[in-house]
Amino acid sequence: MAKLLIGTSGFKFDDWKSSFYPAELKPANWLNYYAERFNCLEVNASYYRLIHPATFSQMAKKVPEGFEFTVKAYKSLTHEIGEESESDFETFVESLKPLLEAGKFGCVLAQFPTSFRNTAESRAYLAELQDRFHDNEVPLVVEFRNHDWIAQSVFDFMREHRVGFCAVDEPQFKTLMPPIAMATSDIGYVRFHGRNYQTWWKGGAGGKDRYDYLYSQEELEEWVPKIQQIAQASDKVYVFMNNCFQGKAAKNALQMRELLQRELGIEIEGGTPQQLSMPETE
Repeated sequence: MAKLLIGTSGFKFDDWKSSFYPAELKPANWLNYYAERFNCLEVNASYYRLIHPATFSQMAKKVPEGFEFTVKAYKSLTHEIGEESESDFETFVESLKPLLEAGKFGCVLAQFPTSFRNTAESRAYLAELQDRFHDNEVPLVVEFRNHDWIAQSVFDFMREHRVGFCAVDEPQFKTLMPPIAMATSDIGYVRFHGRNYQTWWKGGAGGKDRYDYLYSQEELEEWVPKIQQIAQASDKVYVFMNNCFQGKAAKNALQMRELLQRELGIEIEGGTPQQLSMPETE
């Protein structure tokens, strides 16, 4: 069985105060608190801005041995590909060095937009991006947002180029990705975005419209055999909850951890999860 790492997509949210973090806990101590309960973290802020290496160095010091970070690729590498992408790539990779040196880095997640279609040009760009990351000893996992990437030829291409596939749970619109279980490298990756069909395309403040979703136990159970399937085809599997509004991701991540341990009969290393008391929502 592959190593399982379960956490959330981000940790620094003001609306997690009282819903996940104790009200009296200072923001400077939030990551320490988070790392006591989870064994990995997906850093999403790196999509919006190029993070200084010193920031990652400080983050690495706040988490224990065995804790791993995955880092979302900067937007010019996925959404705004252009002349600045090359220099941004170098700056982005440089920022990861403190995590690599600390032995607390997992992989880069490159999430592409719906407009990134399965074309020869797109596949060539993926192969080139992977080669550049590989040259820097940085594993790459890709999340697609367009269903036309679901093809055996694509999976074969990803395996050939050692590009990891990110499985997703999200609303099943015609253009989006179905919830398939797949591993195309030694890293398995699963992201839960919520199932807000009616409000998915709205731009509510703080992600409320899209990410204000709490998975039920039954919905999480659907993914147990899928995660097991991914784990059988990889060395490690990251499972991240991105339904971050008001701490719902933290609650579901703890539920999923407990569920996987019970249903698969395994002990997930790292963190000492505790039961969360979430506030009532209308």
